[in-house]
Amino acid sequence: MGLAGILVGLGLLSWLAFRGWSILLLAPAAALVAAAFAGEPLLAHWTQTFMASAAQFLAQFFPLFLMGALFGKLMEDTGSVAAIAQWMTERLGEERAVLAVVLAGALVTYGGVSLFVAFFVLAPMAEALFRAAAIPRRLMPAALALGTSTFTMSALPGTPAIQNAIPMPFFGTTPFAAPGLGTIAAAIMLGFGLWWLARASAAARRRGEGFGDVAATTVDAAADDLLVRERATTAQAFDPAEIHHAETSAEQPGILPAALPLVVVIGVNLVMSFAVLPRIDTAFLAEPRWGATSLSAVGGVWSVATALAAAIVVLLLLNGRRLPSLRQSMDAGANASVLPALSVASLVGFGAVVAALPAFAAVRDWVLGIGGGPLVSLAIATNVLSALTGSASGGLTIALDALGPTYMRLAAEHGIDPALMHRVAVIGAGTLDSLPHNGAVVTLLAVCGSTHAKSYLDIVMAGIVGALLALVVVIALGSLIGSF
Repeated sequence: MGLAGILVGLGLLSWLAFRGWSILLLAPAAALVAAAFAGEPLLAHWTQTFMASAAQFLAQFFPLFLMGALFGKLMEDTGSVAAIAQWMTERLGEERAVLAVVLAGALVTYGGVSLFVAFFVLAPMAEALFRAAAIPRRLMPAALALGTSTFTMSALPGTPAIQNAIPMPFFGTTPFAAPGLGTIAAAIMLGFGLWWLARASAAARRRGEGFGDVAATTVDAAADDLLVRERATTAQAFDPAEIHHAETSAEQPGILPAALPLVVVIGVNLVMSFAVLPRIDTAFLAEPRWGATSLSAVGGVWSVATALAAAIVVLLLLNGRRLPSLRQSMDAGANASVLPALSVASLVGFGAVVAALPAFAAVRDWVLGIGGGPLVSLAIATNVLSALTGSASGGLTIALDALGPTYMRLAAEHGIDPALMHRVAVIGAGTLDSLPHNGAVVTLLAVCGSTHAKSYLDIVMAGIVGALLALVVVIALGSLIGSF
């Protein structure tokens, strides 16, 4: 009955989340269903297991949700994201419309701008470019997904995406874990995605298929859609409802002041990870009042949070005068972080209850018994959980909360570098999470004015197949020659 309860709880969570129910209600309800099937004490699991795990997730990662959402909102409201997109468009032109959209999305998200901010700002630019180049509107979502939701989220070393931060406390790694393998994976994702989009646009041109309807993109409607909001906030670290709060600058900055904060994010992250934190005496962290922890458990989060904070300061110094209302923009950015953080924390709480049930031992044994070794089983575990929850960050945290210590033990036994485990886990979480019910997919289609029927195949090819190929290559190279 215990195993049946886990399956029923997970099925209930996935089905109702797809129908737009709030994960804040679904996650504890599904956890209690699983506990009830196992005959476990319900109230104890709710307050002591579910809430304790959710609170621990918030304690570890809320600073990243907060700083990331704030930085993204300020980049949007100062006109910096639009300025970068316009500069990229002018340099590449409509004859390279797909490449311009992909690279613009990659530049801003690798620099720390929230995925959803990138969607809402870049979609109108993509529409103008695709219309001028007579490329079908249905390819817009795939181009935006490739640039914002693949290699800059899970593969490029140092990416400040929350998904790249989650494995750090478990494996004692930095945001730059396995940089060589991550770079190879990023090249595979980008190369395969661009090849597919070039093939698809060439085929459309041969058929005489143009841009299609010329209606304006539905950016405003998507931001106000409650169904989009419920799905989106479990998938990424920005609440779309805050897009319209505060005003955007009427005057865009130049490309240098617009792009410099992005450089600061990567630069400060690198310096903190390899120069500053390793030289600090952090022995005090072992004391009970600091949680009896270590630098390896908190250093990665410290690096990313400091990098985002430094970038916000630089952004305000360079472009703050352009903000119509600094307070409104700051408030909207802070508010945009709350619902996503609570939603993902609720998924983590659900996972903690499931992992605490006696029947979970059978699930753990099945996962660890998958052929191919620890890297393959880790990739499958993160893939499956991210797919079922529709959230890369949620699925990744559930997997590592339940199995992280076991994988660290297996890594020691098999001589596997934890940095390799980190990179495999992140890339694995960023593949099948993009199934049709994923909040980022739903939001992207709404913003681009398209549908699953028209655009989802291309999203699969550009956003999932390329990532799966990269994952296979990383596992193969990591197994043969180790982490680098």
